[in-house]
This record gives sequence, C-alpha cells and structure tokens, in this order.
Amino acid sequence: MNYTLGDELLLIRGKESFLAVAKAEGGFGLCIETSEDEYCQGVETGDLVVVSAPEDGAIEPALMLVDLVRTFHLPLLVLPKNHPGSKRISYVISVGPEIFTSCSIRRGTHPEQHLICSSDELAGITLKRSRQGVDISPMPEGITLQHVKFEIKTEFS
Repeated sequence: MNYTLGDELLLIRGKESFLAVAKAEGGFGLCIETSEDEYCQGVETGDLVVVSAPEDGAIEPALMLVDLVRTFHLPLLVLPKNHPGSKRISYVISVGPEIFTSCSIRRGTHPEQHLICSSDELAGITLKRSRQGVDISPMPEGITLQHVKFEIKTEFS
C-alpha cells in the first residue's frame, strides 16, 4: 500500500514497537562509520529515513534521530558484531530508497542501509520510496499508522 509523506513522519506502530518513516528533504552524502572503515553513500531527495524502536519507547528520540540525519547529516555509527553496547541501543536508523525490516540481526551492527533491525511483530516489511511517499508491504495485522507533524527548534532566545 502507498502512503503519502510530506514534511511529516509516518509512525508505524505495533503493540510493542514502532517504525518512524520520513523522506530525505534533499540530497546529501551519508557517512557510515565502522571501527575499521568509513563508507559514504549518496542519499537522494525522497529517499527514506527510517528509525526502528524494537522495544518501543518514547517517540521524541526517534524524531530527533530522523532530524539529526536528514537535516544535519549526522554520520551513522556501526558497532562490531559482538560489541556489548549493541544490547543497549534503543533506536536504530537506516537511510535509502528501499529498506527491509528484520528481527534476526543485532542492533547497530549492520552498515548495509537496505536493512534495519526491528521487533518480531514488524519484521519482514519492505519500505520503498515512491513518488507520493512510501510503499509498505506486506502490512502486518494489528499495526496502526499515524502521520506525525514535528519541528525541531533550532533558534534560541
């Protein structure tokens, strides 16, 4: 199914987890930092910026993470596969034209941007950019969708 995305974010919520989906507002180079190397990937206007919260949590950090990447082009950090810190990562992010959700990968350890760690209830979803926003398939039962408007204030008084 196709869902329209403008400046807002699409919240895909299960009972115990969520995905936050937004569009890249412009093209930029996304740097992906690993313990051994740096990869840079081109991001095009309309590519998807997806944050996964496999164990649920507050939506505000997900909104901030989306904005840090799509507006301020913050580099992504990838941990080594057996790093103990990956157990404490509450939110993960992937950026690209098509992203697949999987519950069989360890959080924060995959530099491949076509793949994102998710909960079991949201696993197996393909998110693909479209002219209007995002195509989502398949849509698991019991999932709710909500458009969320947000703005990060960057001016200080």
